[in-house]
Amino acid sequence: MPFIHEDFLLSNSAARTLYHEYAQDEPILDYHCHLPPQDVASNRRFANLFEIWLEGDHYKWRAMRADGVDERFITGDASPHEKFLVWARTVPATLRNPLYHWTHLELKRYFGIDELLDTQNAERVWAAANEKLAGEDLRAWGILDRFNVKAVCTTDDPAEDLGYHSQIAASALKTRVFPTFRPDKALNVHQPDAFNAWIGRLAKASNIDVTGFASFLDALKQRHDFFHSMGCRLSDHGLNAPFSQPCTDERASEIFERARAFIGASPEEQAQFASYLMLFFGRLDAEKGWTKQLHLMARRNNNSRRLAELGPDTGYDSIGDWPQMDAIASYMDTLDSENALPKMILYNLNPAWNYSFATMVGNFQDGAIAGKIQFGSGWWFLDQKEAMEWQMNALSNCGLLSRFVGMLTDSRSFMSYPRHEYFRRVLCNLLGEDVEKGLLPNDLKLVGAMARNVCYENARQYFGLGV
Repeated sequence: MPFIHEDFLLSNSAARTLYHEYAQDEPILDYHCHLPPQDVASNRRFANLFEIWLEGDHYKWRAMRADGVDERFITGDASPHEKFLVWARTVPATLRNPLYHWTHLELKRYFGIDELLDTQNAERVWAAANEKLAGEDLRAWGILDRFNVKAVCTTDDPAEDLGYHSQIAASALKTRVFPTFRPDKALNVHQPDAFNAWIGRLAKASNIDVTGFASFLDALKQRHDFFHSMGCRLSDHGLNAPFSQPCTDERASEIFERARAFIGASPEEQAQFASYLMLFFGRLDAEKGWTKQLHLMARRNNNSRRLAELGPDTGYDSIGDWPQMDAIASYMDTLDSENALPKMILYNLNPAWNYSFATMVGNFQDGAIAGKIQFGSGWWFLDQKEAMEWQMNALSNCGLLSRFVGMLTDSRSFMSYPRHEYFRRVLCNLLGEDVEKGLLPNDLKLVGAMARNVCYENARQYFGLGV
């Protein structure tokens, strides 16, 4: 029997029925990812297995470093072929790391390769995969079609002109592709050089001369309006923890003007300014019926030497540990008291806080929108079997798993769509084990309907993307 077989991760009869009859064939709504819109617009053809599989994948880079691989074969000047061969050498060392599962699931689903990758078969795998990559069905559009992806939401800075999204919308691509409003750079008054350069791009994109704080807000709102006209229905923020410092209009304006004069904000000032803007963005989202996503608890760029050499997003991030609940409660309560709390997903990267997050979302359900406030799927270091189960168990015990909007790829790679299959197998196995233990009724039609909804239908209804 091959390692990746039809009942992979399904440990009992109920789990197998739930997966094969209710979850397996559901479409995908990839409501948060980092796929480059340019690659979709151009229907990118990948020249080789490195380009589609290793390029930009910091999960694999971290594993290779841990296995003693020289940086030249990770982010350096080694050839794509050499980098792949070193990755193949590393794969057997990833046993019990989720990369071992993902690697072989991806090889099977994209290329029909059932072998366990290692140095002995690496050349054969390279050649077979590259031959298949020459076909139309493994170009960007073919992949989206193969995995029945109904919609993709990319992650986009407000200063982007969304030109590639315009090209995609005018194309024959069946998958709908929408931007997501990610205004993290608007908060960076503590980094005045980068902040002012970004404002220049924002002013150009919005066609608004940013001469002061009021026109800065006008420019942000113009971009928010434009994103909405392009089909955007989600925003996203990557934060250590939510900001909830009181800040008046006057104080926010003072901090802004100092940053414009290239005087960096203090930590307290930056927190005040960010708090002001997060409320501003929350109100905009609520007005338009968007969903706000908060990605919390990532401790980024821990290795200063490597940051200077390689830049951010190269595999030197980890789980953070900051107090969360007071700030989350204050932020959500302020918006709720104004009747301006949008739909919201809270993603937690530190599992020690799972029950705090799971109980917090229950405080702001409004009885009008099912699952209005979501405890989001395990992400980044937690998008693997054990941590997915932790998140779903906390949600089940403190809220309604039946209203959960399910999995997302959160990936820059077109090779990541089997993560949805992986999640669905984990979900069905979790539910199946409960059926086998008598913790859920042996009514697979009832339990299967919930599994099916979590896989797709809940997200389709919740996000209102028209798919």
